[in-house]
Amino acid sequence: MKTDLTNTNASKINKALIEARRAIGTPAVGMVLTLVIVTDEENAYDALKAATDASREHPSRTLVVIKRHVRSPRDRHGTRLDADVRVGTDAGAGETVVLRLHGELTDRADSVVLPLLLPDAPVVVWWPVDAPAVPAKDPLGALAQRRITDAYAVERPLQELDARAAGYAPGDTDLAWTRLTPWRSMLAAALDQSRSEITSAVVESEAENPSAELLARWFANRLGVPVEKVVTDGPVITAVRLRTADGEIHIDRPAGPVARLSIPGQPSRVLALKVRTTAELIAEELRRLDPDEAYCAALHTTATVLGSSNETAVTADVT
Repeated sequence: MKTDLTNTNASKINKALIEARRAIGTPAVGMVLTLVIVTDEENAYDALKAATDASREHPSRTLVVIKRHVRSPRDRHGTRLDADVRVGTDAGAGETVVLRLHGELTDRADSVVLPLLLPDAPVVVWWPVDAPAVPAKDPLGALAQRRITDAYAVERPLQELDARAAGYAPGDTDLAWTRLTPWRSMLAAALDQSRSEITSAVVESEAENPSAELLARWFANRLGVPVEKVVTDGPVITAVRLRTADGEIHIDRPAGPVARLSIPGQPSRVLALKVRTTAELIAEELRRLDPDEAYCAALHTTATVLGSSNETAVTADVT
């Protein structure tokens, strides 16, 4: 069920939510959090679709905040709030409110969102693109226990990671790190099967890939070994090699949803290692609302670059 509200306010939106739930016989109970998506018109559809898919695992109230740019002299003086209220099948397993802020209201988005938050429930804020320099100090970010950004969505992702490190606060995370979960799990399992000491590591990926950079920093931080970064044609991370005295632990995924794992002294194995959708990444992040200490440590590991632009080494120096 959809309800369009023009030049409205939070009170009318809450009333529309109650009426929509009554109309379709859906109770408000069962929603576990409020997910606030801060985006623009261009990216709103994809972000909302991902959130709707993720809501089937995490029933939530999703608030999409779209700050409308000034388009005419009339808009310049028109401060108003338009809303699109969706409940039932149109909102996945929760309920959705698309908020379009005009005029001076764009600078007071927190005052619009605050009355619409679920009472006594966690708040997560996600910026699919154009995240603030310091998410925790953003008026909307300050309302949240968890703040999600995506370095992959900007033009200079490696510089974005440095900015994230400078402005980090507990509760911050980035989808570039979330994309590494299958790699990290597979590598941890491989290390459990091989007790040889790691002497160095290699990460192969497309150029300027923030996930590859975070993986290299994670190796440097946790293993204390030099890490070589090799640029390939991609897509994304294509291979990881951990060098030991007994040979290489090697995960190779040049393309497609499967990877080949090689461990010295054992037969090679083919394992599932697909590139996950945004909905799957968001669903993973909503499973945990506590600070991610591993992400914090990797983010703050200083990378010392040596050699050419295509083959670089990283050494551990945790600040």
